[in-house]
Amino acid sequence: MKNEFSLNEPLQNKIRELCQSVDGPFYVYDTAHIVQNCRSFMDISYANKSIHFALMANAQTRFLRIIKDAGLGVFVNSVLHLELVLSLGFSGEDIVYAASAMDIATMRKAQACGCLVILDSMSQFRLWHSLFPESTAGIRCNIGSRVVPRNTLAGYFIGKESRLGLTMEEVAELSGHPAISGLHSYLGTDILDIEYFMECYTRITELAGMFPELKFLDFGGGFGLGGDLSKKLDLQAYGAQVTSLMDKLSAQVGRSIKLLLEPGRIIGGAAGYFVCRVTDIKEREGLRLIGVNASVAQFPRPLFYPDSAFHPVTLLQQNPASKDEQYMSSIYGCSTYSRDFLAREVLLPRAEMGDVVVLGYAGSYSAGAYTHFLGFPEADEYYL
Repeated sequence: MKNEFSLNEPLQNKIRELCQSVDGPFYVYDTAHIVQNCRSFMDISYANKSIHFALMANAQTRFLRIIKDAGLGVFVNSVLHLELVLSLGFSGEDIVYAASAMDIATMRKAQACGCLVILDSMSQFRLWHSLFPESTAGIRCNIGSRVVPRNTLAGYFIGKESRLGLTMEEVAELSGHPAISGLHSYLGTDILDIEYFMECYTRITELAGMFPELKFLDFGGGFGLGGDLSKKLDLQAYGAQVTSLMDKLSAQVGRSIKLLLEPGRIIGGAAGYFVCRVTDIKEREGLRLIGVNASVAQFPRPLFYPDSAFHPVTLLQQNPASKDEQYMSSIYGCSTYSRDFLAREVLLPRAEMGDVVVLGYAGSYSAGAYTHFLGFPEADEYYL
């Protein structure tokens, strides 16, 4: 696997310093990188907008304080995450709450907090409207019949193969309803193709005229980091195109429609690093198996996405050898679970006992996805 990856000097120094005092595996985050990614979204020139970080990517308290200070709101889909962001000072329309199959208690909690609520079905909308006849809400629109849906990293999020959202026929049934204040759609994950974003967004804007009380469009997230380090979403080009689309829509309806976006992994994914130490080495028919003092339970993304998770690896060696010597290597964890691999078949310098292994792209769906499975403690987290 392509594995071009290097650490800047301040980050290397921070990791080496932490390794002197921290025995177990840990995460390190580059705060400036997180802030810069937040600013890239805040710099989109369309004025009437709000950016809502998706907590599923990383719900760690310090991380959330960084994105709050950068001016972002949040997107949540559980009461536990709602209570967390409320405790950190997010409130009202800073919070988008969108989930499927909400029960009455959840609806009451979200409504009492003044969140922007997105409803996922006709029955959810009817229940909401019966409970809160004076309250408005958004609806999640499955626009899959209006575009050719793409099978993204985690499958289909629109189209007939997706369970999510109201069909176009159901949306039409609600046409003109004054309790609908917003339209929402989520297209998939790890998308880099701006043309696909814009094609889908255009289909959503075509629904706006159906709802006279419409105040916002929520285009969701799905912004990709790419399958390797050579690919990157052009956020400047994206921002220019989405601004043009929203300006055109606002002119058509005669009022400013608010734009909501829900970036998740893209905000912190490439700003986080998982650090562990080499504790075992095996040779297997031309493959070096490198055992470390960490488990996939502490770094779960390769477990959740075994066929697609990309985490470039670098070694901080105690006795650096020639970097021209590369060995096909796999990094395995310290349990007996057969799928406890942190990286498979990557080219690395010759690892030795005690070397430090650093895995990149570890800032999202990593620490926040920790599982008690296998019985290892959560890894510590530090910020640069």
